[in-house]
Amino acid sequence: MKLRAAEERGERDVEILAREGTHLRARIDGREVSAEFDALAAGGGTLSIDGRRFRIASARRNDTILVAVGPRTFSFFRGEEGGRHRGRGLAAAEITAPMPGKVLRVLVEEGDAVVTGQALVVLEAMKMETALVAESEAVVKRVAVAPGQMVDHGALLIELSPPPANPSTRESGSPAS
Repeated sequence: MKLRAAEERGERDVEILAREGTHLRARIDGREVSAEFDALAAGGGTLSIDGRRFRIASARRNDTILVAVGPRTFSFFRGEEGGRHRGRGLAAAEITAPMPGKVLRVLVEEGDAVVTGQALVVLEAMKMETALVAESEAVVKRVAVAPGQMVDHGALLIELSPPPANPSTRESGSPAS
């Protein structure tokens, strides 16, 4: 399984070694970690690592699991799926709210070309900021929210379309009338 922090470009190797009840053992980039997870609500809970407790929220979106821990957001996906974004397809045509919350920042505008992993919108939920990112190269077709807006779970935030086939098309755009 691969792990990617939303604000970082790099990826980490994460291997789940054992899971028994609430106890979890994992190897992150060769370093073994033990943790306890207590589920609090659908997609949320408390994670305890080395005596430190973290409140987390999570949501599944397509083949990705988004996890918010404090101000950081992580995306988990299977290692063999990491290369699938090299094709011309669009991984996700819509960016939706993984949980109810408040839109803090919209980081893109309609017509913007975005790259895989680029932050598009930042939500605040349960006193945590969550950056939602593009799962593949795309063009922002529509921004459906504004900063300060409250959204429900599953609400449409941003609609994406596939990137142009010719990279020079991204720069030329359509002539002004």
